[in-house]
Amino acid sequence: MLLQELLVDKKLVLASKSPRRRNLLKGLDVDFEIWDTSHDDDEPFPQNIPLHDVPVYLARHKASHFADRLDAKTILLACDTIVVCCNQILGKPKDEAAARQILGALQNKSHTVITGVCIKSKDVERVFSVSSEVYFKRLSPEQIDYYVSKYKPFDKAGAYGVQEWIGYVGVERIDGSYYNVMGLPVETLYDQLISFIKLISK
Repeated sequence: MLLQELLVDKKLVLASKSPRRRNLLKGLDVDFEIWDTSHDDDEPFPQNIPLHDVPVYLARHKASHFADRLDAKTILLACDTIVVCCNQILGKPKDEAAARQILGALQNKSHTVITGVCIKSKDVERVFSVSSEVYFKRLSPEQIDYYVSKYKPFDKAGAYGVQEWIGYVGVERIDGSYYNVMGLPVETLYDQLISFIKLISK
């Protein structure tokens, strides 16, 4: 069955303030509501967990804020994306100087983008993550300055949006999901949602 058919008697909710995630989910041709997650900015995570587990931890934490709003017909999606380079998480830059520093660290090497997803109903929770390897070519200081000053990527992990100018001129290749690098691995999410709905409908 199509996901749209399985959602006929369900309410799908995206817990996110990201316009990119909203647009990607719209691309699956499903109806959904938005629940705001502004309170989740810069949520901490335990320092002793492996880096690749951090996005799932944060997605689950984000979903937990809405547990009391879920009913039998509601399916909640919560996500978090991190950028890992040289075994360090590169977060969202706080200003132009931080953005230029992060992009300088990313250029001329590869980094990993990991998105954690939590699908949650009243009684069932499923989590998964998807990783993509992104290869940046060498960027000139002028290119970095141009991107940062024009696009102001302060709401983006790793200080860049792959769908923007920097992705056109700076990304040599991506091993894995392009949409995951944007913040929502819709290819995997589609199948996971179908499986999840069938599970809770038994």
